[in-house]
Amino acid sequence: MPEGNADPLDAAVRSLARLIGSTPGPVRRARLQHGDLVVEVEWPDGAPGMAAVPPVPPVEADAGLHYVCAPMVATLYLAPSPGADPFVREGDQVVPGQQVAILEAMKMMIPVEADRAGEVVKVLVPNATPVEYGERLIALAVSEG
Repeated sequence: MPEGNADPLDAAVRSLARLIGSTPGPVRRARLQHGDLVVEVEWPDGAPGMAAVPPVPPVEADAGLHYVCAPMVATLYLAPSPGADPFVREGDQVVPGQQVAILEAMKMMIPVEADRAGEVVKVLVPNATPVEYGERLIALAVSEG
């Protein structure tokens, strides 16, 4: 469906997915209402996979690397569709805001974007793999300046 004629419910769900993907911590509750239709999802505090993963202290081999991490529990895809070229490959240069992967959670697709400029050193998670909140996905050698 063309962007200008997008279904309002579809647009609202996509907006909610972007909002959930941009939150700094795990989401406990989400509510979406469109007319008389209400969709509400709530996760208990102790739900499996919803607890924040404590940061892993860097080791010497990590010196100078920055990690793009999973903003939520989901399935990671490294390409926009099956058989398509990946968003990034090792050796590629990325800029802040550039899409480097996509997450699927509850049939919603949430883009994963680089938050720093740099070179992709290693893609740490295979395609179509479930990931946890805070899990390291891509290692970047941060660009100076």
